Amino acid sequence: MDMTIQLIEKFVRDQSRRGVAVNIHFKERSSVCGIFIYGRDYNDLKSKNLWRVVSKLNAPMWKENDDINLTRIFNGLSFTRLTDEG
Repeated sequence: MDMTIQLIEKFVRDQSRRGVAVNIHFKERSSVCGIFIYGRDYNDLKSKNLWRVVSKLNAPMWKENDDINLTRIFNGLSFTRLTDEG
């Protein structure tokens, strides 16, 4: 089942997950643990089922200086599921 914009947004908009790393599972690659970013382009990207994510490894640097170069954009169609970390 493909992950729709609505399914992804419902998962990441949950208040308990804001700013918290989650596991993103993909169809054809290893999973990624990261934080969904609500930047200026959030609504534009979301409308295309694209999601800006900072990896858990880069999260401390991201929180320090909001460097967009620390993020990656993923296509929601390649997600198989989202799970809480741990």
